[in-house]
Amino acid sequence: MGSFTIYPAIDMRGGKCVRLIQGDYNQETVYGDSPFDMASLFANQGASWIHMVDLDGAKMGKRVNDDYVIQVARSLPVSVQIGGGIRTEEDVKYYLENGVDRVILGSAAINHPEFVKEMLSTYGGTRIVIGLDAKDGYVATEGWVETSMIKATDLAQQLVDYGAETFIFTDIATDGMLSGPNIEAVAELAKITGKAVIASGGVSSLEDIKALKLYESAGVAGAIVGKALYTNQFSVKDAIQLC
Repeated sequence: MGSFTIYPAIDMRGGKCVRLIQGDYNQETVYGDSPFDMASLFANQGASWIHMVDLDGAKMGKRVNDDYVIQVARSLPVSVQIGGGIRTEEDVKYYLENGVDRVILGSAAINHPEFVKEMLSTYGGTRIVIGLDAKDGYVATEGWVETSMIKATDLAQQLVDYGAETFIFTDIATDGMLSGPNIEAVAELAKITGKAVIASGGVSSLEDIKALKLYESAGVAGAIVGKALYTNQFSVKDAIQLC
């Protein structure tokens, strides 16, 4: 497995950088007016990747904040992965042809398995990343509003058969809560699939990163960090030095 990577997160809504609590659009805090400036700051602190989420896109089912994503991908010396509002091959192609390194397919994985299968076979498992959002081990879809009756581990194994190489695993209960990530669930997913799993949600301290990094050999490939950076629990630089 590759090295453990820190993914600073930029969640965009209305062109601003925001954080939601547990994915709730009514519990929003704005942390910056410019996604590009925020990405520049993270890049200056040594980030090699930026994790971007189009929250408007996720809600509306189409690309909304895509200009900001392309701007970061083209102008900064970082790799970019984007999720939110990606529903068609045109969306996938648009991002990948404009400098974005990875496209994250989330809700679509459950609602349109054929689409995901096709994207994995066309673009490969290194460029198409699967975002699994789970609640009590079951997959949640459509911006977390609904929970399905599919176990995250079962869906992941099915997607591995289709060619998935990388998963982003979010435990909704911990997201935006600074309560610590669900390390057991992340490690279990890596173990069961034998693929790279990036932990998302709940990372609140360098201790959390240290704890996740212990499972690096098992396939835990990195951590997406959002609120902890915006509330100055630690910096990107601190996290990268630790890794």
